[in-house]
Parts: sequence; C-alpha cells; structure tokens
Amino acid sequence: MKTFKANCAIAYSANFFGDKWSLLILRDFILHKKTRFKELINSKEKISTNILSNRLKSLQNEDFIRILNPLGTKKSRQYFVTEKGLLTLPIIIEFYLFSIHYIEESILNESQMMTKKKLLQDRVLFEKQQIESYLHFVNKLHSKQFAQ
Repeated sequence: MKTFKANCAIAYSANFFGDKWSLLILRDFILHKKTRFKELINSKEKISTNILSNRLKSLQNEDFIRILNPLGTKKSRQYFVTEKGLLTLPIIIEFYLFSIHYIEESILNESQMMTKKKLLQDRVLFEKQQIESYLHFVNKLHSKQFAQ
C-alpha cells in the first residue's frame, strides 16, 4: 500500500478500509476463524485470487495480519490477525448493526440469525466473546506450530 499522509482520522481509516475486501477478509479471520488462502477464496463473496493476494499483502504490510508458516511452504501458510487487526472488530460490528435491520431475514441462515440475536441482545458482550474466542483460537495455532 502506498504511504498515505492523512490529516483526518476518518481519511486515515478510509485509506485502509475504503474497499469492501479488507474488512471482509478481517471478518473472515476474526469471526469465522479462517486462516488459509483457500478458505478465503471460498468465502461467499467470491473474491478473486489477485485481489485477495493484494489485500493480504497490504494487510500484512500495515501489521493488521501476520503469517504463521511452520513448514515454509505456501500450503502450510496460515494468516492470523494482530492486535491492530483485532481493533477492527468494532468497525465490523458497526457495519453489521447498520445494515442488519434492512436485510430480509428469509435470506439469513441459522448461524447468521444467531449472530444477529446475540449482537442485538448485548453488543459489548458479543464483541468481548469474539475477541476471547479468536485469541484462544490463535493460541492453539501457535501451540501446534511449536509442537512440531
């Protein structure tokens, strides 16, 4: 990503998240526990491989994600969200809260309906649980790497 000098906090954030893909990739990492390129390609939004590669590089360069690569091969490469990346969860949640009232419930699956219910019941608790769940997940990934 090109160096961007912003004199406004909104402009600074929009520089990173002005496209739909970056937040969707971070959503998949944090909420859906995806870690591999192939898993991201198979997401329902159907991102192209070249755009995904570019966004992953950009997110890595800006320290939103890191790579865990125990065997040093493309197939063993896993991505995980950094502390900075986890700070995007409230943004993801706010996008969700903004739009959830306008999405026809008949198109939501059971998991999406459960997420909606939990989020509308207690947004703060939902966010806390998601962060704890993700950190536990990442700790297990790191433990497996060091066990090899």
